[in-house]
Amino acid sequence: MLKILHQIFRTGVVTEPLPAETEAEIEIVGARLEKDILRRFQRSLTIRFVDAGSCNGCELEIQALSNPIYNCERFGIHFTASPRFADLLLVTGPVSRNMEIALRRTYNAMPPPKLVVAVGDCGYNGGIFGVSYASLGGVDKVLPVDAYIKGCPPNPADLLNGILRVINPDFLD
Repeated sequence: MLKILHQIFRTGVVTEPLPAETEAEIEIVGARLEKDILRRFQRSLTIRFVDAGSCNGCELEIQALSNPIYNCERFGIHFTASPRFADLLLVTGPVSRNMEIALRRTYNAMPPPKLVVAVGDCGYNGGIFGVSYASLGGVDKVLPVDAYIKGCPPNPADLLNGILRVINPDFLD
């Protein structure tokens, strides 16, 4: 155990900081997000995330929102496992035929107002998977979508901008 602790202290922090322009963009969008979340929800924004059949590229970027570099919780964004507490449904990937019922149930369990964001090119129109025997295509084939965040995969800054767009439709990038 002491050997491991010694190695940790010797190695130090190995995380690279964001480039200055990206950090500035995140701070600007984050401050706007924080203000709009407080105005619209009078508390924090709670997100339920569903992978409807993607390649997991978008999931990695969504998970990056919670890491110490982007730290979405400082802006009032929290993820939840229960759709009953969610304000926003974040869906990645084309909707596979096996996930259609689960996605509908998740949406129906959410309290109104229900906000849905389709993430990535696959969530937009099926992406490289398209429509096939196993895939229904984009999220809009199953649920009403309020906003799309395009990219394959979209980076965390684009994800924050997309969430801001759905919360405040008057916001322009």
